[in-house]
Amino acid sequence: MTEQIADLFDLSGKVALVTGGSRGLGREMVRAFARAGADVVITSRKLDACKEAAEEVESLGRRALAHACHVGHWDQIETLVEAAYDAFGRVDILVNNAGMSPLSPSSAETSEALFDKIVEVNFKGPFRLSALVGKRMAEGAGGSIINVSSVGSLRPNPLFATYAGAKAALNALTTAFAHEYGPKVRVNTIAAGPFLTDIAKAWPPEMRERADNALGRPGRPEEIVTSALYLASDQSSFTNDALIRVDGGMR
Repeated sequence: MTEQIADLFDLSGKVALVTGGSRGLGREMVRAFARAGADVVITSRKLDACKEAAEEVESLGRRALAHACHVGHWDQIETLVEAAYDAFGRVDILVNNAGMSPLSPSSAETSEALFDKIVEVNFKGPFRLSALVGKRMAEGAGGSIINVSSVGSLRPNPLFATYAGAKAALNALTTAFAHEYGPKVRVNTIAAGPFLTDIAKAWPPEMRERADNALGRPGRPEEIVTSALYLASDQSSFTNDALIRVDGGMR
């Protein structure tokens, strides 16, 4: 990050809370926010992984809080929010990044347990977390909520119909919360395409090298950073209820 870009996306004095922040796209956003001057609350289901990410943030000279949370469970979300406000007194940036996208053999063979699990993580959790943090933001100094959705919400596939539906519901939340908590809170969506995160290790080699998009390849994790910094910073002060595709131009 050059000095000019760092100044443009300056987050000094801000506090960011990133779900799924211990790996993948979430970890890249945690790094970027810390480098831009923000303190960061890092949460995922595995505390050890959160602590590792927090140590990296602290090595960059910022403060960090590692907190284990299953975002599909509202009692754990409420504990997370209280821990974040107890530690920092505020949350200026909320990134609903945690997600899961298991494939289903068919819609008829999708179990109720799998359906509920996918909806809990991709929709139910972000709803509750955005409601709790968004309300405090609106009553305070304002803030930015970033929902990390998927291009699959715009181009559903029978293999991940439940996931696509849950992410489409997350897109709808963006509009609802932007109007409920505006004008002091901005709520926007990043619709991510295929990225070479940990999940890509299970892909066939050709999927790791090529993608059905205009760029012809999957994204590198660090390529999510600029969009996240833009939406988190004051540079996006007139961007609200927007969906930004970061997918290389998927067909």
